Amino acid sequence: MLTPAQYHPLDFERLTPEEQLAASRQFLAQMSQRRTVRDFSTEPVPFELIENAVAAAARAPSGANQQPWTFVVVGDSDLKRRIREAAEAEERESYAHRMSQEWLDALSHLGTDWHKPHLEDAPYLIIVFRQSYGLAADEAGAPVKVKHYYSEESVGIAVGFLLAALHLSGLATLTHTPSPMGFLCDLLERPPNERPFVLIPVGYPAADAQVPVISKKPLGEVLVVV
Repeated sequence: MLTPAQYHPLDFERLTPEEQLAASRQFLAQMSQRRTVRDFSTEPVPFELIENAVAAAARAPSGANQQPWTFVVVGDSDLKRRIREAAEAEERESYAHRMSQEWLDALSHLGTDWHKPHLEDAPYLIIVFRQSYGLAADEAGAPVKVKHYYSEESVGIAVGFLLAALHLSGLATLTHTPSPMGFLCDLLERPPNERPFVLIPVGYPAADAQVPVISKKPLGEVLVVV
């Protein structure tokens, strides 16, 4: 039997048109400064910044409000080293044998390769896992699977919240997806319903950090008004 939906009044602050424009322009200006960083300082980061960013990400909308995500934060040096070694092994194989020439050509302007020192240099790694299904218990206490709806889309939205929150906290990030990523399940001892979605090094950029010279598509190429 379905539980009847329950509601309470929406807590919503209506801004003036001037306040709306100011907030919109400020957010656009701040996010326009966000860059993917591969050169990290080893300087410590206040952990509350990480906690607050994850808390913000966990407030993202999700299919049926099932919140199919787990955020694993790694700060242990030895574990970061083992993650780097496993990631570089997969990336070395990918660059040498798995990637097509077309794919390598698409990456060439970024100057990337299989070396991933940032996985050790960054003070924290946030590994986002997608819960492909939920786990619950029946009346006898036996484990049962719970179908998750739109888990890919939901976790993608949450990662967007996470990246924005970290950037607005004055931190640099990198979205890293070594393929395959199964080693993260093993190293982090995650349950069988969780799949690695993205690996995000977080910290301050190194003093001599550099980023590729790239541009974003102009608004006219991505916005369609009908």
